Amino acid sequence: MFFNNMSSESILSHIQAPSDLRTLSTHELKQLAVEIRNVIVATVSKNGGHLASNLGVVELTIALHRVFDSPRDKIVWDVGHQCYTHKLLTGRYSRFSTLRQAGGLAGFPKRAESPHDAFDTGHASTSISAALGLLAGDRIQDAHNRVVAVIGDGALSGGLAYEAFSHAGQLGLPLIVILNDNKMSIGRSVGGISKYLSRLSMTARYQAFRQKFDSLVKRIPRAGEFVFDIIVRLKRAVKAVFYIDNFFVDLGFEYVGPIEGHHIQRLEQVLRDVRKLDRPVVVHVITRKGKGYKFAEEDPGAYHGVSSFSVNEGLIKGPALVKNHDAALDNHHVRRRKEQSNRRGKISFTEAFSRAILEQGQKDERVLAITAAMEKGTGLSAFKAAFPGRFFDVGIAEEHAVTFAAGLAAKGLKPIVAVYSTFMQRALDEVIHDVALQNLGVTFALDRAGFVGDDGLTHQGVFDIALFRMVPNMTLLAPADSVELAMMLAWALRINSPCVIRYPKTFCPLAGQEFAMPLHLGRGVFLRKWNASICLAFSGSLYLETLDAAARLEQKRIPTDLYNLRFFKPVDEEYLIDILNNYELVVFIEEGVREGGFGEYASELAQRRRCIARILTLGIPEHFVSQGKREELLHANALDGEGITESVLRANHESRLRHLAKH
Repeated sequence: MFFNNMSSESILSHIQAPSDLRTLSTHELKQLAVEIRNVIVATVSKNGGHLASNLGVVELTIALHRVFDSPRDKIVWDVGHQCYTHKLLTGRYSRFSTLRQAGGLAGFPKRAESPHDAFDTGHASTSISAALGLLAGDRIQDAHNRVVAVIGDGALSGGLAYEAFSHAGQLGLPLIVILNDNKMSIGRSVGGISKYLSRLSMTARYQAFRQKFDSLVKRIPRAGEFVFDIIVRLKRAVKAVFYIDNFFVDLGFEYVGPIEGHHIQRLEQVLRDVRKLDRPVVVHVITRKGKGYKFAEEDPGAYHGVSSFSVNEGLIKGPALVKNHDAALDNHHVRRRKEQSNRRGKISFTEAFSRAILEQGQKDERVLAITAAMEKGTGLSAFKAAFPGRFFDVGIAEEHAVTFAAGLAAKGLKPIVAVYSTFMQRALDEVIHDVALQNLGVTFALDRAGFVGDDGLTHQGVFDIALFRMVPNMTLLAPADSVELAMMLAWALRINSPCVIRYPKTFCPLAGQEFAMPLHLGRGVFLRKWNASICLAFSGSLYLETLDAAARLEQKRIPTDLYNLRFFKPVDEEYLIDILNNYELVVFIEEGVREGGFGEYASELAQRRRCIARILTLGIPEHFVSQGKREELLHANALDGEGITESVLRANHESRLRHLAKH
């Protein structure tokens, strides 16, 4: 049982703002940390979310809010997947049960949600750049508040973090970077000396002495600069021996640490000293992911991002999980989705990709797999186990992953870059410059394309169709089931040119043999052709929604033909024009933004070639999609069966009125 050490009087429920923390005793702070962990585990077990990372920074967050004056002082959380304690301490405890739910608290920092959220985050390695911008802006406006960036060791694999470190050292502004290290083990002797020297170097007395001493040395006649240079080299030599991470020192930062990250008083003491410094500083904090919850401590990777689970039994289908699931189905849209889910199989698109790439790897030793710190999430674990020498995890560095793949392809190999759609946005320049411009055979497997759900604004994969349709030499495919996905991957590896395969975060439908029909360049495939007056042309991820709409329309005696697009690019225009000339209404349905999407292209084509069909484009309007279950987001954007049906009925009615008006 997780819940323990809970007093009858809740401390957390009385925390309305960070200032309330400053009245608490040492004992009360420890009790508060226990309460926070209990609330986080209880909430995430129901709603899903990021668990291990949040449990690891409870004491650090408490210490930060006791020392710094938020929101005047700014705290920027890198990625933002460790901000739950921050939310609980900044007036959002009463709404915390709505975390990651539609209309509820976001799972990441969100400026629109609270003035204590200094910057919206969701992707890795952005915090130092953003914090430096906030600090520079603050100084330009003659304000003297402090800015803190909290970045995990994993995010340091992203190049943006190093660009920001370099610029921060150059500016010399008093930026505070908390390096949350939950992997590194410290040798006792070296670690002890490092702690002592770094603590000494950050004191105001030492800084004042150092400035006066440096000034005096430089004023020595003739030899001042020479002596000063020798002293600087000597200091660097000492730091190279005793400091574990003197890289930061070389960039112009003070280095403080390593500091025990679960000792609130020790953290506070260090942070108070750091707050007085007038130069950039890195505070190296050692934490344990998943602290306080046994399952998460033992396997922090599995408990990094989780769906609902049993608190007492962990990530298994216990009674609590079944109960929570049934409660969620009270929503009538989800209830309809449950009926529809009977047509889904037990294999997710991620699992289907995992099987397909393994099969291709067995057939061709030139097939390689590349991921950006998402081995499990993208389904590459089996490939790695089978072909460890042909698997590459480049860390949180999507840009490098793409250009690295381009180099491999230039040597005649067949690299497959598996990345979430939202993270692929970061490497658009590399896709254009390093892959497409040279027409290299790199395949991009974009998981989580379309609505991702609970992670919210920063994670929805809705822009890839518009982004990659405009890239020359690019092929862009969308499978509707596991069979099509496997066929498309094999196709992509044969064509020896850039190819994107996008697929959603959901289970594959239980489809028939229609999805096994061979691929023809630029053409889709009819799943049903009744010579109706309306054609529903859908992207693969919306097959079941379109099928549901077709059934609803049939009940109203409006037959429709069903056309699976398959190719977003290239397009056999003559084939598509023939379709546009054989229907009164063609509805393009895609799980992506309308602007720049396939339907917008088809509408322009129909107008340019004077096709007879009226075009209706159903997609996502120009806005950022918030969190919610995929079925909720489909409904909210009129892309579920009900929404598609209503749009078609409305368009069909308007067409009839126009026809009557002409006659």
